[in-house]
Amino acid sequence: MSVGFAVLLVAGVMAVLLLLRMPVWLALAISGAAGLLALRDAKFVTSSLATASFEQASSFTLTIIPMFILLGVFAVRAKVAEQVFTIARRAFRNIPGGLGISTVAACAGFAAVSGSSIGTAATMSKLSVTEMRKAGYPTSLAGALVAVAGTLGAMIPPSLFLVLYAILSSESIGKMLIAGIVPGFLSAVAYAIYVYFRTRKLPQIADDATLEVGLNEAISDSQARGQRLRLPWRGLIRLIIIFVIIMGGIYTGFFTPTESAAIGALAALIMLILEYRNRGIREITRQLNEALKETAKTTSMVFAIMIGSALLSLFFVVARVPQMISDSVTGLPLPPWLIVALLLALLLPLGMALESISILVITVPLIYPVAMELGFDGIWLGIMIVKLIEIGMVTPPVGINCFVVAGTAKIPTAEVFKGIWPFVLIEIGLLVLFFVLPDLILWLPAVVQ
Repeated sequence: MSVGFAVLLVAGVMAVLLLLRMPVWLALAISGAAGLLALRDAKFVTSSLATASFEQASSFTLTIIPMFILLGVFAVRAKVAEQVFTIARRAFRNIPGGLGISTVAACAGFAAVSGSSIGTAATMSKLSVTEMRKAGYPTSLAGALVAVAGTLGAMIPPSLFLVLYAILSSESIGKMLIAGIVPGFLSAVAYAIYVYFRTRKLPQIADDATLEVGLNEAISDSQARGQRLRLPWRGLIRLIIIFVIIMGGIYTGFFTPTESAAIGALAALIMLILEYRNRGIREITRQLNEALKETAKTTSMVFAIMIGSALLSLFFVVARVPQMISDSVTGLPLPPWLIVALLLALLLPLGMALESISILVITVPLIYPVAMELGFDGIWLGIMIVKLIEIGMVTPPVGINCFVVAGTAKIPTAEVFKGIWPFVLIEIGLLVLFFVLPDLILWLPAVVQ
């Protein structure tokens, strides 16, 4: 069978399986196996399936993934997000759109310890969507803001996506995490600026008169009694501690990225114990058991997708698909920047149809060699790919963050998608900025090298 027909077969099998709602990892594995059978004999396929699966999952570097997931789960259960959100509300209460800006700030802060986009969106949905709606924010704006701000978990370290990209591309995990700081910060600032100007046009919340009713009453009541309102500063302190452990350890070379993730998870565990110490050992044990179960479930999902993608990647290697793509695009009479821009643009429609981790593990082996052949920086490329994946997290029909927010906050999914498009335009504008000015991404990794 010709290679071209085998590639079409694999694409067709994958499309059918995904339409039948088969788990993504299984669809990837079956598609890859079908392609290998089309090119080689059954003996080669069976031996390759076992070898590829083992090699993909047996790397010691991969231990960083469950550690970061565990860290994020412990941080959620230690109520770090709630405490940071309360502090942010106090800080921005007198600014137009203060509650929305507080949501962005809390998402950015929580992303710095959770490393999970979905986790950030789900946690903040519980905390802020209802509050924004009570304050007069349109449902579409409130839901969309949490959905898009939740994507900061994919960019701000410790980001699971940046770690996976580094593993797949053999780039430095430490540099990759550090490179996500500036783009993540600029994204948060862009969301906050939009909220500021958007809410000024809404009379019901333009002066934020209802924004902080409960908090302002608490402040007034405390002042009337001659007391200071006690804010949960421990949440901010805990966030800083975890961030310093991870990034400080990597930057100084005192810890490897894997060690920093493990120590960060240990620190988050201690924070969880301190948070529930007054409720007794039974409650602490319950929280710990649920956190471990959630971590095991998420880790299993990630590794299953990686194994499935390994089988599909094996087909690509056997069929020499990366080489064919590289030879084809590098031979085009186009400037290198335009070739890479077109390859990256292909991620947008993929993001509308596939799950985010699947996009990452499928496309990196194909795009990375081409970009390296054309002389582009691998760290910069990783940030661009993750940024495009962020857009995929909020665009229909998949838009997983939108579904998470809608389900958690119990609002119509259509309302969330309705409000997401201005944020998508902001994301595309940021993409163009990072593409034109790659030094915005690369200067910080160069400084801390």
